[in-house]
Amino acid sequence: MPGVAARKNQERNRDSAMEQPPADDYAKERYGVLPLIQSQEKPDRVLVRIKDLTAEKADDVVWVRGRIHTSRAKGKQCFLVLRQQQFNVQALVAVGDHASKQMVKFAANINKESIVDIEGVVRKVPHKIGGCTQQDIELHVQRIYVISLAEPRLPLQLDDAIRPEVEGEEEGRATVNQDTRLDNRVIDLRTSTSQAVFRLQSGICQLFRETLIHKGFVEIQTPKIISAASEGGANVFTVSYFKSSAYLAQSPQLYKQMCICADFDKVFCIGPVFRAEDSNTHRHLTEFVGLDIEMAFNYHYHEVVDEIADTMVQIFKGLQERFQTEIQTVSKQFPCEPFKFLEPTLRLEYREALAMLREAGVEMGDEDDLSTPSEKLLGRLVKEKYDTDFYILDKYPLAVRPFYTMPDPANPKTSNSYDMFMRGEEILSGAQRVHDPQLLTERALHHGIDLEKIKSYIDSFRFGAPPHAGGGIGLERVTMLFLGLSNVRQTSMFPRDPKRLTP
Repeated sequence: MPGVAARKNQERNRDSAMEQPPADDYAKERYGVLPLIQSQEKPDRVLVRIKDLTAEKADDVVWVRGRIHTSRAKGKQCFLVLRQQQFNVQALVAVGDHASKQMVKFAANINKESIVDIEGVVRKVPHKIGGCTQQDIELHVQRIYVISLAEPRLPLQLDDAIRPEVEGEEEGRATVNQDTRLDNRVIDLRTSTSQAVFRLQSGICQLFRETLIHKGFVEIQTPKIISAASEGGANVFTVSYFKSSAYLAQSPQLYKQMCICADFDKVFCIGPVFRAEDSNTHRHLTEFVGLDIEMAFNYHYHEVVDEIADTMVQIFKGLQERFQTEIQTVSKQFPCEPFKFLEPTLRLEYREALAMLREAGVEMGDEDDLSTPSEKLLGRLVKEKYDTDFYILDKYPLAVRPFYTMPDPANPKTSNSYDMFMRGEEILSGAQRVHDPQLLTERALHHGIDLEKIKSYIDSFRFGAPPHAGGGIGLERVTMLFLGLSNVRQTSMFPRDPKRLTP
C-alpha cells in the first residue's frame, strides 16, 4: 500500500491530468471532462451495451458508456477495463492518429468507478482476454469523455469484494467482510456477484407472478398498517397512528383470506413483511419480501399444496433456463452444488421426518417443532435418500401452528399444515385455514387473542366462506438457498435486522 505522501502525489497527478487539454494538443477535442449533464441536449448517438460487444461487431465504430474498473498505463498506451453491471471489456488508448500522449495520460489517471463515454473501434484479439466477460474483442479508443468523476479513495475495492474467501485465505489477499459491504452497499452492489444475485432475485418475482397469473390467480395488495397483531403474537412493530397505536403487518394472511371470502378464489401478493424478532441469525430479517398465495379448493387442501409446489418448480426451471449467466457468476465467488428438485415434488408427513431424525440419533417428541439444526440434518438425510433439495413436510403438530390453522379431523393433535424446504431450510409455511367462524373463535380464544381486535376478520367468515389454504414464502431465503449462499443479508438489497437500520 502506498504511503500518505505517495497517495497525495498520485492524487495531484490525477488532478493535473483531469485539467482541460492544452491548446497545442492535436487530440484535445477527443477527451476531457464533460459539463454536468442537465438534459441540455439530445445527441444523435447510440450507446451499445457491453454485453453486446462480440466478434460479430469487429471493425464497427461504437459508443459505449461504463465505469472504469481498472486502468494500467504502459509506455505510450493505457489499458482500461470498462464495466457495465456484470459485463466488462478491455479498452486500449494508444498514441497515434486519434490519441495524443496527453490523451493517454488523461485516460490513465481517471479515478476508478468514474463513468465515461468511449468511442472506439471493435477489434478481434488473437488471444482471449482473461478477467473480462468479452474475451474475444477489445475497444481501440478514439474518444473518451468523463461523464461522472468518482472520488479517488474508494471505501472498498471491487476486486477484493468479488474474491472468493478461500482464495483470499490461501493467497493472503484481501477480502471484504459483511459489515463493510453493508456499510458501503452502493459500492458493493456494483460487483458482478451482487448484480447477478439481485437480477436473479428479480427473476424469482417475475416467474412467481407469470406462473400464478397463468394459473388464473389475481394479484392483490394488502395493508401494512393494521389495528391488531396479524399473527396474534407479540413480535410486532408498534407505530403511532394519530391518537392511537397501530402495527406493521407480520403477514398479509388475514387479508388474503378475506379476499377468498369475497370470491376472488385464487390470490397472491408480493410485498414487505415485518417481524419484531430479536433474531440475529443467518436467515432472519426484521423486514423481508413475502411472496404470498391463498386459494379456495374443492375438497382437499392438497389441491393447494400441489399448486404451490408446481409454482416453485416452475420458478426453479425458469431460473435455470433464463439465468445461467447469473448462476455461474455467483458460483465463481461462492461455489455450490446445482440446486436439485423432483417432479412431482417429494412430500413427507411430519411423522416420517421424525422417524428419520430419530434414526439419526435426534431425540424429539411427537409434538415438538423442528429446530434449525434438526431442519438442516433432515435436509441432508432427504438429499441422501431422495436426491432432492426441495421437499414438503405435511401434517405438522397443531400445537406449533397459528390459531387459524385447520385441525386434522383424524387426529386432534395434528393439523392440515405444511412447510416447504430448500437445502434443509424452511422457505414456506402454510396450511388449510379455519373457515368456520365458530371454530375460528374457539381457536383464537385458545391462543389468548382478543376477539375484539380481529372482529372484522372473524366476521368475514359469517356469510359463507369456501374451504381454502395458502402459504407465505420468503423471497430473500429462496434466493439465498437456490444459490447456496450462507447469509440472507447477501440476498437483501438493503437488509434490516435487529442491529441494522441503515443505509
